[in-house]
Amino acid sequence: MSVKLPCEEQGVSRLLAGRVVSRLQPDGAQRLQEAAVQLLQQQQDLCSLLREVSTPAGCCQTGEQRAVAPGGLTGSLLESELRRQAEALGVPVAVLSVKLILDRLTEITAPEGAEDERRELLTSSQRVRLCVLLESSRDLVSQGALCPKLLWQEYRRDQKLPELEVLIHLHCSNFLSLKFILESDDGVRVWLVSRLKALCSWTPPQGEEETKLQQLRVLSTVVGVLVGCGFELNSEPAAPDQRRVSLLCCSLLDEMLFWLLDTVDKSPTSQSSAAGPGLWIQTLDASLCGVSASAEAVQRFFTHSLTQALTYKPRLTVSDAVTLQSDWTFVKADPLLMSLFRKLAVIFSVELLLRHLQQVLETHEVNWKHVLCFLSTLLVYSPCAPPSLRELLSRLLTSAFEGYDLEHMVTAFLLARQGALEGAGVFSSYSDWFKMSFGGSSGFHASSKKSLVFLLKFLSDLVPFEPPQYLKVHILHPPFVPVKHRSLLMEYISLAKTRLADLKESVEDMGLYEDVSGAGGASGSTQPQGQAVQDVEKAVSLFESTGRISATVMEASIFRRPYFLTRFLPALLKPRVLPVKADARMSLIEALKKAEKIPAAQHSSYVESCSRQRRQDRRVVCSDAADDPLEVLKVQLQEFRGLVVDGDDGDMMAQLSRISHTLCVVFPGRPEDLIEQTVLKVHVDAPPSPELHVKVINMILRNFCQCTLDASRANPPNKQNLWASRLVSVLLGNTQLICSLTHRLWDLFHNQGSSLSPAHVLGLAAFVVHLQASQCPSALIQLVPAVLPKPVPVGEAVSSALVCSTHPDMLFCVRFCVSAVCYGICRGDSLPQQQDYVPSSFYKKLLYLIPRLLPEARRTFVTAEGSVGESQEKNLWSGATEAGAPWRTSAWRLWRDAAFQQLQDKPQYQLSFSDWLVHELRVQRSEDALSDPERQEYQQWACLELFLPRSGEQGGCGGDMRILCSHLLDAVMDQQSKDQSLENLHQRASATGTCLPDVISRLQEFVYEMEVTGLSGSRSGRADVCDFLFQFISQRCSSSSMSPSVGSELDLQVTLLTWNRVLLALPPQLLVKLKAEGGRRTLDCTTLTQHVNQHQRRVCSPAGLMSSHLTSHLLRGVLSASVSCGRPREEVNKAWSQISVHCPLLLTSAVRWWERLSPVLTSLWSRVCDGEPLPEQLQLLTDCGHWAHSVARCLSPSPPMPPAPALLLASSLHRAWRGRGGGNQSFSAALKLLRPERESQDRQVLVFLLFLCVNDHLLTLLCLQEESDEESLSLFSDLLCVLVDSSDWLLIFKSSEQGVYESVSMLTSDEFTRLLPWAFYSLLLQQSAELLHRALCCPGFLQAAVLLYVRLLQLVLDGHAPAAERPEQQLDPSQILSRAKRFLLRAISQTPLSSAQRRRLESQCADVDPEVAAALSVQLSAPSLSPEMDFL
Repeated sequence: MSVKLPCEEQGVSRLLAGRVVSRLQPDGAQRLQEAAVQLLQQQQDLCSLLREVSTPAGCCQTGEQRAVAPGGLTGSLLESELRRQAEALGVPVAVLSVKLILDRLTEITAPEGAEDERRELLTSSQRVRLCVLLESSRDLVSQGALCPKLLWQEYRRDQKLPELEVLIHLHCSNFLSLKFILESDDGVRVWLVSRLKALCSWTPPQGEEETKLQQLRVLSTVVGVLVGCGFELNSEPAAPDQRRVSLLCCSLLDEMLFWLLDTVDKSPTSQSSAAGPGLWIQTLDASLCGVSASAEAVQRFFTHSLTQALTYKPRLTVSDAVTLQSDWTFVKADPLLMSLFRKLAVIFSVELLLRHLQQVLETHEVNWKHVLCFLSTLLVYSPCAPPSLRELLSRLLTSAFEGYDLEHMVTAFLLARQGALEGAGVFSSYSDWFKMSFGGSSGFHASSKKSLVFLLKFLSDLVPFEPPQYLKVHILHPPFVPVKHRSLLMEYISLAKTRLADLKESVEDMGLYEDVSGAGGASGSTQPQGQAVQDVEKAVSLFESTGRISATVMEASIFRRPYFLTRFLPALLKPRVLPVKADARMSLIEALKKAEKIPAAQHSSYVESCSRQRRQDRRVVCSDAADDPLEVLKVQLQEFRGLVVDGDDGDMMAQLSRISHTLCVVFPGRPEDLIEQTVLKVHVDAPPSPELHVKVINMILRNFCQCTLDASRANPPNKQNLWASRLVSVLLGNTQLICSLTHRLWDLFHNQGSSLSPAHVLGLAAFVVHLQASQCPSALIQLVPAVLPKPVPVGEAVSSALVCSTHPDMLFCVRFCVSAVCYGICRGDSLPQQQDYVPSSFYKKLLYLIPRLLPEARRTFVTAEGSVGESQEKNLWSGATEAGAPWRTSAWRLWRDAAFQQLQDKPQYQLSFSDWLVHELRVQRSEDALSDPERQEYQQWACLELFLPRSGEQGGCGGDMRILCSHLLDAVMDQQSKDQSLENLHQRASATGTCLPDVISRLQEFVYEMEVTGLSGSRSGRADVCDFLFQFISQRCSSSSMSPSVGSELDLQVTLLTWNRVLLALPPQLLVKLKAEGGRRTLDCTTLTQHVNQHQRRVCSPAGLMSSHLTSHLLRGVLSASVSCGRPREEVNKAWSQISVHCPLLLTSAVRWWERLSPVLTSLWSRVCDGEPLPEQLQLLTDCGHWAHSVARCLSPSPPMPPAPALLLASSLHRAWRGRGGGNQSFSAALKLLRPERESQDRQVLVFLLFLCVNDHLLTLLCLQEESDEESLSLFSDLLCVLVDSSDWLLIFKSSEQGVYESVSMLTSDEFTRLLPWAFYSLLLQQSAELLHRALCCPGFLQAAVLLYVRLLQLVLDGHAPAAERPEQQLDPSQILSRAKRFLLRAISQTPLSSAQRRRLESQCADVDPEVAAALSVQLSAPSLSPEMDFL
């Protein structure tokens, strides 16, 4: 019996950890280490020591233990022992370390059992031990005792096929990179690819999920390194070694790709053989970007791989592709190949992929199978691929016919057919594409005979290889050929028919609309008789939708006459009972008869057969024909009532047939009511129908209500027979009856709802439910006036009569909708059936009304997560039919029903916030069921608790207050600007006003909440609110001006005027943005000025002047917002300086209304700033006003000009001139005080004043103002006298060269800017001869005059010139134009210009006025007196 020492059982760390820790002396650590080394030398060898320091248990020490035995202690012990033994053996320590590490590595990676010999990855325990070994090895490397490169050399000498996982651990632990291995190992090509294939094909044992993840991790790491080394581009030229490694990596990746493609070719159906390549495809992921390779390298790798796949083994010829193409669709192709293409294409756009495909096709020999499979993958997975493919096909065909290139031709046809093979849901059918490309006179081949011959020669060459379905397309839809070349086409058709005969395929028995573009063709799949019936149905459907005979039918009557006469016409002219009202089939027959496509004898036989069949069907009721139809119908309805509960189906159908016949006698139909055969107009505000019709409709509705009660007493709705749906179907078969029925139901629901008894409500509700469920395609209802935007089915048209504007309306609506929804829920046995019988409009009305009228329902609102109470259909229906039951009880029971709640899972039954707002804005406040406080409470609940937290998919706002406010703004603006036709139908309380003020109040609350909650956070909420408001109106304006037309311009003006009313209801400080700069807040008016410049100037009335209310609101916003800044006064000055430069409209409007604005703004500023005077920039408006009045009155001495912008001074002068008491003499004298010839500031002031005067002239002309234009004309003359010698005054008429006067283009509307040429000549031609002569001498005058004349002529030609509303004051356009032309011709003859200037002017007017151009040309041809100056 031997005794083992403790050190033989436990490791060093455990031995040290088991001792009581005592505080070491200063030299204790050194003495401890020496003692440990001595102990180890006596008790342990190097292998045991390495095994000890690399044991995983050492990684699980506690913090207290690590304090005793730090990680560096055992590492230093190992390093010391290695050095000692290396010195003793006389070998380098690195060599000894490598041998020791390799021995340990071999020990770790050795198979643990027979099963492990086939493993490609380590086990979990091996992986842990390897990680610890690598950690110890890194310590030795850091201490200089181990060389990684030497370790790799020795490892490769021992290992023929290195373990991939070992390499990955060496790489990931930064011990030895894969890039180094690729660079240094010459045999890497031999073993790396085989290892990768083996790892891909190996399947980890069941349950080893970690091993599966490690397998993907190893493969992804290898691929990432190969891609990074092989496809990364460097800015510097690559060294030879680097180039060699790059080529090696590309080659390795290509070998793996070829292995994958070979697997697809060899065993396309074997799942086991596809597992390895499938795993390799998983590693080809865009997630490689940024890990081992850049995004550009991954894109180059994917592009390279795609090219290699498309060009791999191009064995198939074009003829093979034409023949076998139908087997290469997405469904039939190998999923592995499709997965590869999908992976390679995912990071590129469709346009880029198709461009690359075209490049590969043009520069390489391709594998057509791979090319077409790639196209199918692209079409199936990319919804935007079909349009791009059509563009590619167009380019290919254009290139083919330009150079008569067969390669492009073949490519186009193969790609188009491949798209068609994927089905109509993916790409156009081949027949549609062929007709679109070659079927018309504008086809690609129609430019010349050579192009036509090229196309027909190409098609003829394809005939021996063509599948039959494509030959049929070419025969049935031949390319367009001029009559003189018809023989060429007939040669091809003869050849194609011969080929079809060899294939035993017939063209004659093909249907007109048979789809022949499928992979296998449709021939033979349908019998000729059945195909003819399908052709007739298609032809009738097309005629019904277009009102014209299909072109296919007309072509068949000429080119396929045997089929047309023997198949199509007999199917179309099958005898039947003709309806009283001509349906689409009868209309098509009549149209074909008029076109002489139906033989007269065949048509007569058809008419006689139909009459005979009608007489046979009416024989049973002929005895009643002489009786009163009203009495007959009454008896028939009573008999039908007796059959509802216990009657036989056969008896019921016979009775319904009798009722239908009687109704045809009462309602024979009126063809003039039909619109496009299917739309019926119903005038809801017209007088009632004839008395007989009203009595019949009342009798039908009364009988239906009685039948409903009888059937409900016997059985619940889902246990009843089909009596109701059958009766409704009979009624909907008569178009005139539908009109009278719709009119009567509308009148009952809209005007007499409160007078209907519970029995009537229940019966009519069930009737409307069956109207909705009938889905009758025979007629749509167009209500007049247009209550609904488009024609709708009868049930929807009737349900639109239910309104919720007053308290009585709401009570009737909720009673009716509760009855209808209860009936619909009980009528269906399951949720899909219930959807057929529960009208979504009634359901949404209940979602709106019940919480509004029942406050307790707000606490248990309908949700899709679960039910409040168990649904019991018997109790639900018994409660609905119980006599005397209050509507509150029925509504509350329905509200808590589980089936009712489940319906809201469906999108069509979800009440959106927009729908809720539409209902709420139609409520009349004075007749509302809620008082003002109750309405406020309800609206706040609906907005904040119901729709705000609800997701957008469910019609809510997703918790975003911005979306909530956007909906409110949309609703408010739509309410104020919408068409009034609907309101005219709801006149009961229209004069008392809607709930618009309440909704605006909610908008104010929520906008303010956005501001407060934003300011309380870390970011500027007010800035967000400001951006939100102006972005909203910008989007509304952009949608209102999508197309440049008069209608869109009017819509834009209505939108902006409505917006201004909303804007005035919002707090003004929200319109100014706050931003943080340098730790303090500042004002940013950029958004405000952009809004005014882009939108407000377009709706000013008069032009160039905003209203005083809006101007005051915006200025109050600037002052109020400045209070939030640290230096309000300074911020207002900065803001107003910015506005003065960038927002001239607001500046001039402030000057115009300053007398009104000054007290308001002064009072506001005094309140917010403790009595301080207005900021200096605003005070400057007052100073400019005083100065302008002094100048206008010629006070002496003249006050100095304030240091203000020129436009501000000009606006002040303009205001002073408009407010003067006397004539123009004093003001003319005042203008002489300004000296434009000396001071540029004075000149700018007068030029701006001149523009304001021109604007007044246009206002007088367009707006028919009462004041005369003589005063503005006089002021214009005085200003022109002062400015005529300078060219500055011309700049205001030239939009492209305005310079310092650029702001005038932002001061008025685009219409006024467009009319500046008109104003120029209409004002200039009224000046004196002396002034005109001075103007001619002005520099640049002639150039400006020619340019403005061209624009004036264009105005007249486009019809935009202003009409002469006052002939006594204004000249008409033709007079202005003729006088302007004479003036211009005289000016040309009197003004010297260089030849270059004259040529430029001649080119400007050569196309619009040859006479003016000729005048310039005559001057140009005259000999120049100064050729040197002319050259300069």
